[in-house]
Amino acid sequence: MVVVIQIFMAKELFNLLRKAPEDKCLPWIKQLNWHFFFTAMLFVYGRILSQRLANTMTADQFFYRLVTGLIKYHMAICYLLYIIGFMWFILTLKKKMYKYQFGQYAWTHMILIVVFTQSSFTVANIFEGIFWFLLPASLIIINDIFAYIFGFFFGRTPLIKLSPKKTWEGFIGASVTTIISAFVLANILGRYPWLTCPRQDLSTGWLQCDADPLFKPEPFALPAWIPVWFPWKEMTVLPVQWHALCLGLFASIIAPFGGFFASGFKRAFKIKDFGDSIPGHGGITDRMDCQMVMAVFAYIYLQSFIVSQSVSVDKILDQILTNLTFEEQQALFVKLGQMLKDKLS
Repeated sequence: MVVVIQIFMAKELFNLLRKAPEDKCLPWIKQLNWHFFFTAMLFVYGRILSQRLANTMTADQFFYRLVTGLIKYHMAICYLLYIIGFMWFILTLKKKMYKYQFGQYAWTHMILIVVFTQSSFTVANIFEGIFWFLLPASLIIINDIFAYIFGFFFGRTPLIKLSPKKTWEGFIGASVTTIISAFVLANILGRYPWLTCPRQDLSTGWLQCDADPLFKPEPFALPAWIPVWFPWKEMTVLPVQWHALCLGLFASIIAPFGGFFASGFKRAFKIKDFGDSIPGHGGITDRMDCQMVMAVFAYIYLQSFIVSQSVSVDKILDQILTNLTFEEQQALFVKLGQMLKDKLS
């Protein structure tokens, strides 16, 4: 799903600066754009999925060796493909077309950096647990919906000139609603193991795992200032709900600036929408501007404050399986066994 969205977004953005007369004189320019796109896709997803792919192939020795070999030379393969594209670009330069061709070259790389790379963090979040994809994505949707509702009924004060229809009332109302929704939604989603378990391979079965402490209910005593008539003095929360408040705060305060950026971009190029993939809503890019900003934040927050960075048995095994040949792994096994035997004797 993420890959399909990325392809539609790239298509919309590639077409944005295309000029028919120039393209007729440059028959390979579209293919060159897509060459760079799929090279970037191979590089980014190779980095994200390499260990999961190796874990999936462990049952078959031939495919395991093939996959580990490709993983070892993954960066060299991607660089070779990029150099082929670079040389392709240089060899197709035409007189009187230099400015247009270099503009397309720069535009393609901007799309890869700003759009493709950011949205790829979504896939990394999914493999940490679908929870980390669903919650941030849902918060952006909730924020958009309630910004419209509060703005429609109570909006009076303009928020920013780039988006004349956005109001402070809609922004504040959506922010409060999004933060509350983050706390409640995290409690609901966090109770299902198939949403919270990380996936270590590319299989498609239902996930079961020992619940992470983040998703184990804990009692929480309500503060003393809560009115006496309130029926509960204590409630059960999941620790992840406190982290969800940070995601909700970002989704309501910072992520909308992705939308403002897109609005300013469209005004600069004097277009209403990035495309027409979704009737009545514009293009896929119009719907994904805030989602990309949110996906990057969710990944950075997850890796910085939640995922353990310490060395673990699983991480060491991942490095061994990825970087050592089968013979080297056997030698390591024998040597480690001998060391443990000497230690115990």
